[in-house]
Amino acid sequence: MRFVTLDLHRLWIFLHVIDHHSFSAAAQKLFMSQPSVSNQMRRLEESLHITLIDRSGARIRPTAEGELLAEYARRVFLLADEAVSAVQQLSGLQSGRLVVGGSTTLGTYLLPDLLAEYRRRHPGIESHVFVGNNATVTQHLTSGEVGVAVVAGTPAEPRLVSEPVLEDHMVLIAPAGHPLGGREPLTGQMLSGEQIVLREPGSQTREVQERTLAGWGIVDPPHTDAWGPEVLKRCVRAGLGIALISEHAVADELRAGTLVALPTQEPAQSRVISLVRRRDRILSPAENAFVELVREQTSWPGL
Repeated sequence: MRFVTLDLHRLWIFLHVIDHHSFSAAAQKLFMSQPSVSNQMRRLEESLHITLIDRSGARIRPTAEGELLAEYARRVFLLADEAVSAVQQLSGLQSGRLVVGGSTTLGTYLLPDLLAEYRRRHPGIESHVFVGNNATVTQHLTSGEVGVAVVAGTPAEPRLVSEPVLEDHMVLIAPAGHPLGGREPLTGQMLSGEQIVLREPGSQTREVQERTLAGWGIVDPPHTDAWGPEVLKRCVRAGLGIALISEHAVADELRAGTLVALPTQEPAQSRVISLVRRRDRILSPAENAFVELVREQTSWPGL
């Protein structure tokens, strides 16, 4: 039987090479020289007696064996993180690091106030926020890059566990002075033919927008795609269309009168706000403290 020793440092470098599809990008990320990264990968392949990286194309990619090793490597390093978290359970919350994920609307309008309160309670914890649409946040949760996140809706990924914590209501907005402003509650027929501003595909807001419009009898309307709530609001203000958006994302503009809410005969769909984590992850003391803070909320902070 041949004995094989797996060098974890080389395994870590290998993951960076695979994730960045490049020796040079991995080297830059790891503060190493490209020849050093290439040498470490060659020695890893020699130690395992297999080819892990296909170098024949313009972009490197893992071989079948490389893909399998990368999957196990992620599990190894996730387990290492959990081991550190378990040990830290004994040291309390005097120091540590918190990485919280948030879907775009929540990361912009909910998490800052929550993390401000978190810092007041735990000033020794270094906190960071990762913001992306639901698809991106889900990916970072499953990969272990983010320990806990707050997202709109309930991700379908079976490796994640979701807990409903708050509710978010959508409003239909238009630029100030829009012809539909100030009229009686609008029907789907009255909105038919209006240009709509939609969030990008992959956004949970986009899903709610499309479901609500379909419920009003509006299917495949003329539309403009906008990445993120801030871009969406600016598109509406510029006259590119009307839009459904979280009431919290547009509260300041409605108060200032730069945008107006259009009343509708049938209300827009609301959506649940979920606290999400990986099912098999042991949360650190810093992550557990954040979870408890979110559970305390009966309404959006700052309102």
